[in-house]
Amino acid sequence: MTTARVGAVIVGASIGGLTAAETLREEGFDGHIMLLGDEPHLPYNRPPLSKQVLLGEWESDDAAIRTAAELGSLDVEVRTSCPATGLDVDDRVLHTASGPIAFDELIIATGTEPHRHPDLPDAHGLRTIDEALRLRDAFRNADRVAIIGSGILGSEIASAARHFGAQTLLVGRSGTLSFGGVGTLLSEQLAQLHREHDVELALNAAIERAVALPDGTEIAFTDGTSRRFDLVVSMIGGAPRTRWLAGSSLTIADGIVCDSVGRAAPGISAVGDVAAWQDPHTRRSIRVEHQSNAIEQAIAVACRIVGGESLPQPTPLFWSEIHKTRINAYGWFDSRGSLVPDDATADGSVYTSSSDGAVRGVVGWNASPRAFRQARALIPAPAPSLAA
Repeated sequence: MTTARVGAVIVGASIGGLTAAETLREEGFDGHIMLLGDEPHLPYNRPPLSKQVLLGEWESDDAAIRTAAELGSLDVEVRTSCPATGLDVDDRVLHTASGPIAFDELIIATGTEPHRHPDLPDAHGLRTIDEALRLRDAFRNADRVAIIGSGILGSEIASAARHFGAQTLLVGRSGTLSFGGVGTLLSEQLAQLHREHDVELALNAAIERAVALPDGTEIAFTDGTSRRFDLVVSMIGGAPRTRWLAGSSLTIADGIVCDSVGRAAPGISAVGDVAAWQDPHTRRSIRVEHQSNAIEQAIAVACRIVGGESLPQPTPLFWSEIHKTRINAYGWFDSRGSLVPDDATADGSVYTSSSDGAVRGVVGWNASPRAFRQARALIPAPAPSLAA
């Protein structure tokens, strides 16, 4: 056990976790910082896994955020292959596979973990760099690919499958396609984009059973049809990685429930995909699953820890590239509402989403950087934090 209390322990060697460590140092934190990760790798960027890495444009080293030497210059102790196993909130002790660690400040950045399809336990997934490399190798030898899951990662992987020339089926159950925080508001546009690139859509399909074959997988659907595939990828969503917090006194709902500055309990904060921060507008606890949000939240939490200053809650910003179409989204989106075309040029389109008469979200569909910047200016400045 670490005998002395560590000034700041960060659980999750992700972009959010590393950004928190870097910002603590930049803001003048001079205590011991410890960054823990459950994988054997140093921190790396995850968004490129379904894009540049999967397409073969990057190798694993290209996704690394910092080298070992750069991390050493930050005076941050990095422990890989060291998952957290429990938390004593009152005594401020983190339990890990390597033993307990007492802390003054804890930042949780453990992200999400994928759901496994009960009928496809051996299907490929895509969360880690190792999974991305395995999937890339599999794509090179696959003629018929099924992607199970109609979220943003399902769309990105379908795009990659077509890049490799495979016949591609995208399977969902809800009848729609979703795009991160925008929800299903872009479903029609995404469906049309996939059709234009010869992705077959089965968005109201349910799997009855799947049978492993020597050369692939046969999937039987509830409508009586059956198809054989060389490769199956399951991307049916995920859940915040909070199981290790069972038994702690933190409030866990859809993620770690935090106030509007990311505080889950005295001395304990959460950032990124695992964190449900209170929306200063609606006062609802919401999670935003995208790298830019994790970065902004990590900066805000680190600044608060060092200086006591509560920065305005960051406005969610996320993007994707599907079939070489760049899609950017900024702000908050009400799934009960709609997207209104605001501008369409040869450079792309811009859509807006409004609530109570004010623009709360904008989407750029192959829009030029200038057009998207102008659209972002329509959204009012971030609301002040509600927490003292």
